[in-house]
Amino acid sequence: MKIAILGAGNMGLSFSKSFLKYELIKPENLQLITRNESRLSKIAEEFPHSNISVFQNVKEIDADLIIIAVKPQDFQYVAENIRFTLKENQMVLSIMAGIKIEKIQKLLNHPLVVRAMPNSPTLLGMGITGYTSADGISFSQLINIERLLNSTGRSVYLEDENLLDGVTALSGSGPAYFYYIIDAMIKAGIEMGIEENLSKLFVKQTMLGAYHLINNSDKNLEELIQDVASKGGTTEAALKTFEENNFKEILKKGILNAEKRAQELNG
Repeated sequence: MKIAILGAGNMGLSFSKSFLKYELIKPENLQLITRNESRLSKIAEEFPHSNISVFQNVKEIDADLIIIAVKPQDFQYVAENIRFTLKENQMVLSIMAGIKIEKIQKLLNHPLVVRAMPNSPTLLGMGITGYTSADGISFSQLINIERLLNSTGRSVYLEDENLLDGVTALSGSGPAYFYYIIDAMIKAGIEMGIEENLSKLFVKQTMLGAYHLINNSDKNLEELIQDVASKGGTTEAALKTFEENNFKEILKKGILNAEKRAQELNG
């Protein structure tokens, strides 16, 4: 398989590294296309055996799959300024937030589109990606796409494209929510007199341990909370404060607003 990635940013490059790491493609069959000419040398250092191109100079793409990894706000400009023609059998995989398949098909004048929403842990091969496809994509083509996506973590096929905006809000943006909560916990530790590096250690190891408990316990989340929150204890005092300040509702509202923004990106 030959792959071209249009938009050699963090996500585009993390996909490239995963494909090469698991030998899903050969380096010489990878083309990376950037809009920023100043990044050419740096990308070439990381991918010495691949084809590195500047967007405005690309007049032809020899690839079975073209991955669109530009910012959704930039897609209209990119689509209107493409100098190459998509071939009938070429597949397009979009990893842009919010932009629907129908709009991608219209702006690219091309029917074979798969839309996916990965998240940043793909950088470590621990991401999760929701994806869906246009009509006319064969089962074997979807299997090939899934094989590529699974090299970055896990993938889930969704029949209903509208759910992808929810996936964007939940898992696409999700890592930032955890970082936000972790940052608050670390700062609380510092305020209590714990040295910053030590506070980070306590919080990060607590997060890691909690993750493994969730994965390895038969108990539901409410039961796991109750295991820690004894009556009249310290955890109960914290949870009571969270409830009094509607922390759970605020978090849910934020995630729903992220979904709303994903819907707005389609224009």
